[in-house]
Amino acid sequence: MPTSSVLADLPLFPLHTVLFPDGLLPLKIFEARYLDMVRDCLREKTPFGVCLLKSGGEVAKPDEPAVPEPIGCLAEISQCDVETFGMLLIRARGTHRFRLLSHRVEAAGLLVGMAEPIGNDQPLEGNEHLAKFGACAEVLERIIEAIHEKDPGNLPFVEPFRFDDPSWVSNRLAEVLPIALRARQKLMELEDAGARIDVVHHYMQQHQLL
Repeated sequence: MPTSSVLADLPLFPLHTVLFPDGLLPLKIFEARYLDMVRDCLREKTPFGVCLLKSGGEVAKPDEPAVPEPIGCLAEISQCDVETFGMLLIRARGTHRFRLLSHRVEAAGLLVGMAEPIGNDQPLEGNEHLAKFGACAEVLERIIEAIHEKDPGNLPFVEPFRFDDPSWVSNRLAEVLPIALRARQKLMELEDAGARIDVVHHYMQQHQLL
C-alpha cells in the first residue's frame, strides 16, 4: 500500500483487542451498525479499521462514546457466514497499520475515520538482533506445534507461516503471549522489527520461555 495515500471514510471497529498485520480476527457481528459495515465491505471489497478501545465499550451506549486508539490495523474479510438470524460470523485478516487523523460518529452510530497508512517495519539489522530473532522463531514454532497437537482445527494464525520474517514472528508472539493489552498496543505501534523482537525476547527470558 502506498504510504502517501489517505484513507477517507474508513469504517472503524473499536475493540478490546489489538490486531496486527497478518493477524487473524474472528468476530461475531450482531449490532446493526456493524452488520451494515460488513455488508458494505463485502460488496465493495474494502477493508475496515480495527482500533483498540481507549475508552468506552464495544456495544454502543448513548452516554459512553467509544474512543479509539489513534493507531490501528486494516482488516480484510476473508470469510463470512450466517450463524443465526441477525448475526454474522466473520474471519478477517490484518493487513496494514494506519494512523487516525480524525474520526466522527455517523447517524447510525458507526465510527468513521480519516487515516494515513503506516509503512512496513524497518528491517532487522545487527548480529544481536538476528540471534534474538532466531530464538524467537524457534519458540513460535514450538508454540504452533503444541497448539496444532491439541486443537489442529483452531490455530490462531493465518497460513503461510513465515518463520524467516522478523515482523511476522514478532507480531505472532506479541499476539499469543499473555501481554497486557496496552503493552500489546505499543508493540503493534513499533515501526522497527528489531525493537519488537527485543521486547518479546526480553519478555520470554523473564518468563523462562527461552
